[in-house]
Amino acid sequence: MKYLKDYNDGDRVFDIYLCKHKVSAVTKNGKPYESLILQDKTGTIDAKVWDPSSAGIAEFNALDYIEVYGDVTSFQGALQVNVKRIRKCREGEFNPDDYLPVSKYNIEDMFEELTTYIGKLENKYLKQLLKAFFMEDKEFIRVFKLSSAAKTVHHGFVGGLLQHTLGVVRLCDYYCNAYPLLNRDLLICAAICHDIGKTREISLFPQNDYTDEGQFLGHIMIGTEMVADKIREIEGFPVTLASELKHCILAHHGEYEFGSPKKPAIIEAVALNFADNTDAKLQTFTEILENSTETGWMGFNRLFDSNLKRTKAE
Repeated sequence: MKYLKDYNDGDRVFDIYLCKHKVSAVTKNGKPYESLILQDKTGTIDAKVWDPSSAGIAEFNALDYIEVYGDVTSFQGALQVNVKRIRKCREGEFNPDDYLPVSKYNIEDMFEELTTYIGKLENKYLKQLLKAFFMEDKEFIRVFKLSSAAKTVHHGFVGGLLQHTLGVVRLCDYYCNAYPLLNRDLLICAAICHDIGKTREISLFPQNDYTDEGQFLGHIMIGTEMVADKIREIEGFPVTLASELKHCILAHHGEYEFGSPKKPAIIEAVALNFADNTDAKLQTFTEILENSTETGWMGFNRLFDSNLKRTKAE
């Protein structure tokens, strides 16, 4: 198959893709059309069916695998597929692995590394808490390994949540060596737990969309509740330690305008905020570079509020 990242303006499309999104709309002239988002493991592309009543357009729904025939055009600086024909595909005509973006790193290897940090903790209460999630709760482990860290922006792929969590933990481990005042066990535990709410905020692929719980509460509140529920099952868990851990999760976005219910009040919360922001921003920039063919300046990016440039390898 030809992956979406390999298409250019003027190319012809004739292949099978996942229809991630489908919505019916009407043009300014009152003519009905359908707006689609096609997906494979390399990304997504917008598509338009301008004549949905045509005999060449079969019945299909969002999350169906469809064979698409059409032309790639450029619209307002982005590629778009002008669809001429669609056929809904049957099981066996496609390999789902071609359509779900997956971390470039081995998921089992990453998870094993994450659990080594748990094994090194000295505080018995924090270690017991993490074991309850990451060693004993089989369903949580399954979902955590498959979850993305976001719909888009950064780590928006299978294994993305695990990759991001491990990246944050590695940074926090470095911080602890550089700044001995940090409570290592508290910070590492907070780093491992900081985004666990995303296992319930965002559905698994192929949907990878916000759940009702995610829309109402968000991952920060969900994760704090998940940790609080586990803590209540651990006899004698220190009250102050529980509050410090929950505070780190609540404050890990750093600012109210970035969705934090609290601003960091302890040094571990400050460190977690910096580690989370560093890993997210550098991964975001990495994905921008990987998805661009520009060799120099790449244009203005609203996420960084700057015109971005690729540096040259000397």
